[in-house]
Amino acid sequence: MSQQKSDYAPDTEIDASLDELPTDEAIGRAVENLESNGFDVVVVDSAAEALETIQSHVPAGASVMNGHSTTLEEIEFMTYLSEGDHEWESLPDEIWSIEDDAERQAARREAQTADYFLGGINAIAETGELVAADRSGSRIGAYPFAASNLVIVSGVNKIVPTLDDALDRLESVAYPLENERAKEAYGVDSAIAKQLIFRQELEEGRTTVVLVREQLGY
Repeated sequence: MSQQKSDYAPDTEIDASLDELPTDEAIGRAVENLESNGFDVVVVDSAAEALETIQSHVPAGASVMNGHSTTLEEIEFMTYLSEGDHEWESLPDEIWSIEDDAERQAARREAQTADYFLGGINAIAETGELVAADRSGSRIGAYPFAASNLVIVSGVNKIVPTLDDALDRLESVAYPLENERAKEAYGVDSAIAKQLIFRQELEEGRTTVVLVREQLGY
């Protein structure tokens, strides 16, 4: 049985002030500054529209990989990638079918260079920066350069006023929730071991941020 956010989120202490739905003005500032920093931005109203955006954005024949993302689970992308009617090469299915540990790890590293890598983010500053962290780096390793194309999906609840607020959100919202998930899923604590501040995308059209007007992920 797959794990749900509701299994652990209600009992996890977070700074709720950094997980609220922002005003339309705040969303507009974030979009404007993200676009000024080289990111393509698509704003949608629902999880279903976010999945439709991905379906239309990723071309047939592309190799597709993802990092763990509660948001991708919530918009049902993970189910669609594994079981849906598409013409993509699903790298996660290939990777997790490999029985040898060393071969599987090598395939995970190679998958960082997928045609399209999808993932979430831990915070978005209205000033136009993205903040994310991993314990292993298997997600954010692809974000800055390795993947040919990057699609980041985020609920607008991750928008906060400044970069300092974004870093605070990582520590006081995303980490506590991810730590509880990791303990439930893997029996180990998580860690903010490898951290990324994505300030600019210099390759035109490479990185698309899909903002969903819902409270998604953490």
